[in-house]
Amino acid sequence: MKPFFVQIRTELGKAYEVATAIADAEIASEIHSTAGEWDLLVKFYLEDGEDIGHFINEKLHAIPGIRETCTIIAYRAF
Repeated sequence: MKPFFVQIRTELGKAYEVATAIADAEIASEIHSTAGEWDLLVKFYLEDGEDIGHFINEKLHAIPGIRETCTIIAYRAF
C-alpha cells in the first residue's frame, strides 16, 4: 500500500460537507480540518500499481464542493 496526502480547498462554507462526503465514500484513511490556505488534509492509501491520478480524478474530484487540490506523495514513514 502506498500512502499519499491531498490538501483540499473547498467552496466557501463547504468544508464540513466535503469532509462528510469523503468519509461517507469510505475512500480516506484520515480526514483533518486545517487552518490556512487549505481547508482539509486527507490521507489516502492505494494498492501498489493503482494510479493516483485516476483515483484523484474519478473518486475525489467527483465530490461536490471541492474547488482545488494539491497532492503530496509520501515516500517513507519515520
